Amino acid sequence: MDRQKALFHIAWGCVLTLFGVAVFFRIPQVMPRIEQIEHFSSVIGFIRFCFYLLGALLIGGGIKKMMAAYRSLEKK
Repeated sequence: MDRQKALFHIAWGCVLTLFGVAVFFRIPQVMPRIEQIEHFSSVIGFIRFCFYLLGALLIGGGIKKMMAAYRSLEKK
């Protein structure tokens, strides 16, 4: 991977990680609004789990992408 592409992948990994962290900070603000929707009141635990899983996957994927791009920079 050339240097410019690797730097782009590192930046994209940072964006993914930051969005994952933002999901964790946003969950407490969004959940009360979702609980007010009558249709979702029975599956609120599953919805909360899905939000946390989404945040964890974004953080994990971003870190993985940054590490892979950083390793390809070190090889050269």
